[in-house]
Amino acid sequence: MDMVGLKEKIAYGLGDAASSIFWKLFSVYLLFFYTDVFGIEASLAGVMFFITRIWNSLLDPVVGVIADRTESKRGKFRPYLLYLAVPFGIMGVVTFTTPDVSSTGKLIYAYVTYSLMMIVYSLINVPYASLLGVISPESATRTVLSSYRMIFAFIGSIVVLLLIEPLVHFFSRDKDSGLADQAFGWQMAVAVFAVMAVILFFLCFLWTKERVRQIEGQRHSLKQDVVDLLGNRPWWILSVTGIATLVFNSVRDGAAVYYFKYCIAGNPDCGLGFTGISLTFTTLYLVIGQVANILGIILVNPLSTCIGKKNCFLFAMLFAAVFSVVFYFMGERDIVLIMCLQALISMCAGAVAPLLWSMCADIADYSEWKTKRRATGLIFSSSSMSQKLGWSIGGALAGWLLAFYGFRANADQTVDVQNGIRMMLSLFPAIAALCAAVSISLYPLHDKIQRPLNALATGLDGSDF
Repeated sequence: MDMVGLKEKIAYGLGDAASSIFWKLFSVYLLFFYTDVFGIEASLAGVMFFITRIWNSLLDPVVGVIADRTESKRGKFRPYLLYLAVPFGIMGVVTFTTPDVSSTGKLIYAYVTYSLMMIVYSLINVPYASLLGVISPESATRTVLSSYRMIFAFIGSIVVLLLIEPLVHFFSRDKDSGLADQAFGWQMAVAVFAVMAVILFFLCFLWTKERVRQIEGQRHSLKQDVVDLLGNRPWWILSVTGIATLVFNSVRDGAAVYYFKYCIAGNPDCGLGFTGISLTFTTLYLVIGQVANILGIILVNPLSTCIGKKNCFLFAMLFAAVFSVVFYFMGERDIVLIMCLQALISMCAGAVAPLLWSMCADIADYSEWKTKRRATGLIFSSSSMSQKLGWSIGGALAGWLLAFYGFRANADQTVDVQNGIRMMLSLFPAIAALCAAVSISLYPLHDKIQRPLNALATGLDGSDF
């Protein structure tokens, strides 16, 4: 019986809405902010993303280990949501603040502030992700919770994508004063989102419960936890799949703003208007993507029930690869087709998002089944690490590819640059999607194998895997 009510499912989703507010800002707008507003070269921004995100991804397992060993009256994972929410919001604003210093000073500032932001992000997001494994022991309930998480994540993203450009414009005090004024607009717009994120994390803390408790006598060493993890074949496969999936998403996200600014009629403002608010093609494209993500999440529950999580993931990535290749052949006049392809690709991406986390919870159960020890935080954090590695590689590739093709900020781009940007939205993501499909095809856990906290007493040792 599902012991998790609607309010708690929504509350768990609110936590990822909070995280996704900044995740989406970082994925879609941070590279653009650094190159076109802050004033960093694309290649240097790519290097910074790679260095800061790589070492930060290695922090995730450390946070997971600490969270696994946290004992409090509020649980293992929920206290992190309470105490890290405000620092999370503050660091988001600081990251999008432009200091009045030299180019070298700006680069140092970017390294320091973005590194600190990612540390705080790990400290709050790893426990939040691990919370999925202890709210309920039921695999089906976890898939539902994961779907709620992803739906609210994309709702948070939609809010960001709809409001960021109007808010930047609104907070720009002197519309003709150039980049300095844009910088202030970005700082204040992000401050609005920071307040939203803090409130959402507080609500997630207040309205969720931790029900799955560590079995008495399960105390074990970190060394043993790591040995168990490294011997977990399904974890390795899902980690590689997560890396490829996040490369697919982050390269596409990183290129989107550049695509509409520099490849579509050379005009970022050629869009629609309503109620006096301009809706650019960039915003329309991104919002369509988030809405389609939600549709993919809604469809994934019946589809995964029918054909299994593995097959659902596999077919979604294969279709995403095909649609991405077709995207390459779109011209600047094919706006309707561009938006349709964005919807189809994003539905596929939305479908796999909850599957990644639901399968991660299954792997945590499989590990306990096999080893008689539970390390939820370590497994979730190490899976988060693999996805951050994919985000790191994809984000760095976006900057490096722009530099490779000769991109120059706030200038007319050559045909080679425009073609490179198109490839960043099509062929390069298609390759990553195919890699994810190949990897997940090797995933060995069957949906019919139901979970260890109830099965430990049956005497099964996991050898059939």
